[in-house]
Amino acid sequence: MDSLVTTAWLAEEIGACDLRIIDATKHLHGAGRNAFAEYEEGHIPGAVFMDLENLVDHASPVENSMPNAKEFAARMAALGIGDGSRIVLYDDSAVKTSARAWFMLRMFGAQNVAILDGGIARWRAEGRPVTAGRQERRQRHFTPWSDASQLRSKEQMLANIASQSEQVLDARSAARFSGNVPESRPAMASGHIPGSINLPYTVLYNPDGTFKDVSGLREAFTATGVDFSRPVVTTCGSGVTACVLTFGMHLLGKEDVALYDGSWSEWGCDPATPKSVGEALAA
Repeated sequence: MDSLVTTAWLAEEIGACDLRIIDATKHLHGAGRNAFAEYEEGHIPGAVFMDLENLVDHASPVENSMPNAKEFAARMAALGIGDGSRIVLYDDSAVKTSARAWFMLRMFGAQNVAILDGGIARWRAEGRPVTAGRQERRQRHFTPWSDASQLRSKEQMLANIASQSEQVLDARSAARFSGNVPESRPAMASGHIPGSINLPYTVLYNPDGTFKDVSGLREAFTATGVDFSRPVVTTCGSGVTACVLTFGMHLLGKEDVALYDGSWSEWGCDPATPKSVGEALAA
């Protein structure tokens, strides 16, 4: 299974005994939308609801922090996702949350995970069927496992400012990156991590919500000055849209990419961290 699958492919594969479809929709606070209610109103047949909103470390002071491996495995097992499952993710979110789910599943040990290109919006636009209600599946075993090497801490990001050993790629809008617009929380500073590069996640998509082809993706990254021979750390507001950049680089064959999970939610709220403002510059 490819990492990016089409609606036509999924329509042919629905019903396969090893295939699991996950609705990974999560909306921004203030969007006025309820992801679970929307799932119950209509989802791709067979899809279970991941509930990313609550799949976090509730003890962490940082918004949207990763849960631990045991908690994640328990959630997947309860959803009928097990070792050996082929997993297809989709969402209907403005911030493309299926990429966050893809990153989490891979970090926690899933081997065969894909994103549905265009999500449920494309599925609906093509007149394909949806199902109401809640999908229940028999519990399966999902082995707790985690690869912490895929994450970066605030301390590692501070050290990287001096070493510049890893390129830092920020998925937020140019206005937020430059500090030209205020952040949503009063305690959060504006700007970006010094030395980071700005590539808004939206640049990786076509107008219809599908990903650009390989040449379009490569052009988007190289236009910012990203050096594909060097490792990258992605960041954003709360560790969600950064995963879109990670997935885009994965489609290009680049795997030495880590995530700063705390992202600006952590960095921008800490008065001790250095911040830069001003227009985005190429590396």
